[in-house]
Amino acid sequence: MKKLVAQIMAFIREEQGLSMVEYAVAGAVIVSGAVVAFQTLGTNVTTQVDSISSNIGQ
Repeated sequence: MKKLVAQIMAFIREEQGLSMVEYAVAGAVIVSGAVVAFQTLGTNVTTQVDSISSNIGQ
């Protein structure tokens, strides 16, 4: 009986470890998406500000 309980506990620990890996992967995907979005936004804002600046200068 102790062996069965030990195996069940090992299975539960294994599943929790897998959940942590899934959360880590999901977090990395979200952070990567945010970085790409902010880089794109920054590039677009820079382009617009440069355009406004050159129109004011003319």
